Amino acid sequence: MDEIEELVEKGQSLMNDGKFDIALGFFEQALLLNQNDPDLWNNKGVALRSLGRYEESMDCFNKSLEIEPRDKFSS
Repeated sequence: MDEIEELVEKGQSLMNDGKFDIALGFFEQALLLNQNDPDLWNNKGVALRSLGRYEESMDCFNKSLEIEPRDKFSS
C-alpha cells in the first residue's frame, strides 16, 4: 500500500469515528502528494462538509469535477 492509500484509509477511519477535523488533515496530506486525484478532493470535501464548512467543501467538490467531469458510475 502506498503512502496516499494509507493516508486515505486513516482519514476514512477517522471519518467513521466522527473525528472529521483530524480526518481532514490526513486528506490534506494526501492531496499534497497528488493534487490531480478527484477522489482525494472529494474526500476532503466530505470532511469539510461534515465540519459545517460548506463553501470550502463545494470548492473541493468542484475541483474534483474539474479533474474528472463525467459521472464514472453512469453507463
